[in-house]
Amino acid sequence: MSRRPRRTALASVLATAVAASLVGVSACTGPSGETESTGKPAVMAAFYPLEYLATRIAGDDLVVIPLTKPGAEPHDVELTPRTIADLPKALLVVYAKGFQPAVDDALAAQPATAPFDVTQAARLTPSSSGTTDPHFWLDPVRYADVATALAARLASVDPAHAAGYTSRARVLVAELTALNGQWLTGTRTCQIKDLVTSHAAFGYLTAAYGFTQVPIAGVSPDAEPSAADLARVADLVRSAGVTTIYTEPLVDPKLAATLASSTGATVATLDPVEGITSTSAGTDYLAVMTANLAAVRAGQRCP
Repeated sequence: MSRRPRRTALASVLATAVAASLVGVSACTGPSGETESTGKPAVMAAFYPLEYLATRIAGDDLVVIPLTKPGAEPHDVELTPRTIADLPKALLVVYAKGFQPAVDDALAAQPATAPFDVTQAARLTPSSSGTTDPHFWLDPVRYADVATALAARLASVDPAHAAGYTSRARVLVAELTALNGQWLTGTRTCQIKDLVTSHAAFGYLTAAYGFTQVPIAGVSPDAEPSAADLARVADLVRSAGVTTIYTEPLVDPKLAATLASSTGATVATLDPVEGITSTSAGTDYLAVMTANLAAVRAGQRCP
């Protein structure tokens, strides 16, 4: 994950945020964490997969506020002074420690915030490059575990609506379990087991369904692979009979296209579901993951 230098800028942002918190109540949330427009408690979700879980589990009992705008690259999100000032006013801030440095820094600077770090429930593991892979939601089983943990945390901080959180989480977990079954069945007969991707976002998915991830770049979608890296991947594509190189909606497809051109492979889209945009293959996580399954079945020759 390529990071722009932000430490000096962050200090200025935090100073502004503190000043903003002293002059009055934010337009986003009230002093007890309630949104001024609805009177309902607010939950802040750091990026889309967490926003989706929070929205499904919260139902009508909470307002879910995303910290990453649709179409923005979540790895490099920047928070506004107003957002930083609002963090302590939320009932809960759902995030994955280590995935978004701006969120980590803001939470550390706002000790009164009620954070919920999902990384333990997600059981994160190192990627092939040795850095921790945060893309747990691409394994529906891990994603379901996080959904259950989030429902339990919401029930503990808002016991009046605990039954609703628990019930909606059970429905969501059942849907994720069904999605996992579709992937297990749909990938069982795939003839090509090497999955060549733009960056190392698919380690949990490939481990869950019997593939080997071959990333062009590391965990960061902005990382530039060396000439030796490209040559290594190209050699594997030729030797393993790989026919498809996967690019992503929020990543420049140039490298994938160059690699495909030099090896005779084709380019397809495999979405890491870091956000939903007008060009996404579906309107939510479940729809995009279903489209991903169709793309993998076609690209990996799964009769």
